[in-house]
Amino acid sequence: MCGGACILGAPFINRGRFALCAGSLDQYSSLTVDLVRESTVIDMLGLLTLDFKKLATWQAKPKSFLPADFQRLKDSGITVFHPAVGYVEGDIYAQSSADINGWDAFIDAHPEYFIRVCCPEDVPRAKAEGKIAIIVGQQNSNHFRTVDDVNAFYKLGQRVSQLTYHDNPLGGGSNDPADKGLTPYGEQVLARMNQLGMAADISHCGDRTTLDVIEASTKPVLVTHSNCRALVPRSARCKTDAAIRKLAEKGGVMGVTLVRLFVGTGSSVTIENALDHIDHLAKLAGVEHVGLGTDVDLDGRDMAIAPKKKSDLDGIQYARKVFDLTEGLVRRKYSKDDIKLILGGNFQRVLTDIWEA
Repeated sequence: MCGGACILGAPFINRGRFALCAGSLDQYSSLTVDLVRESTVIDMLGLLTLDFKKLATWQAKPKSFLPADFQRLKDSGITVFHPAVGYVEGDIYAQSSADINGWDAFIDAHPEYFIRVCCPEDVPRAKAEGKIAIIVGQQNSNHFRTVDDVNAFYKLGQRVSQLTYHDNPLGGGSNDPADKGLTPYGEQVLARMNQLGMAADISHCGDRTTLDVIEASTKPVLVTHSNCRALVPRSARCKTDAAIRKLAEKGGVMGVTLVRLFVGTGSSVTIENALDHIDHLAKLAGVEHVGLGTDVDLDGRDMAIAPKKKSDLDGIQYARKVFDLTEGLVRRKYSKDDIKLILGGNFQRVLTDIWEA
């Protein structure tokens, strides 16, 4: 059930260096720390952990999630996580149902820590109450066996659905050269999502499907986690300038990812390369259409995923990724207001537009 709106208190003002966590933020300016503290930071592909065995234990045995686990998430500066995964093999309907039920049980077991985002008011409520908000979503819409399944999963709490992960009955994926575009069935599912207020994500859609979905949708569309193909030309997962412009024209927002493969191609890929994607988006589409969708947890993918391959940026501590990004935006002379938009204001605005009837 949707929580009521709350009035936010006065913003936290830091008069010096921020000393929480035994001085772990000493490397950042007071302005950076203040901006993160004051902002409602939304990571539209933010994972609580990439250790899925640990996550399964947290969900099956709620007491295994300790106060220290919550504090670490809080210390990241992130207010809202969208920890969606994509099921692509086996019984996707059953897997997606179990995933959402698992999140519901986990959130319900920890009302002192978490808020399930059901409607726009839940986001500022989480910020006001010092809690973490969870947006329940899926990275593949194959669990929509029929159009009526959209209603069923909406009732379960799903608020975002990526239309395709790979090629599926709704449309083409970014790794499928023969992108068939949005299918008639995909159009029906999209229309029902628009009607209910479930956000359509096109991060993994092929180029044709990407453009088709933006054109067909009556509500803004999200790219929760991708980057700019102009800067990584060989990546089919990154979005073209044409798609980015069209997304912005329809009011959508794109979240920049910190996965190395989509950030840069050189021997050294750093936070500066990620900031280059933000710059490109802001110049191309306007700063009002830029957000964060890091697609990584607080430990980094290199520690979590086998077989080992270099997925992380050089010189970054992922537990402080939001602070690194904010410091970079300050260094690049973005205004305070624009930084707050990038950190979460833009996604908060567009999700409100989508979710409201």
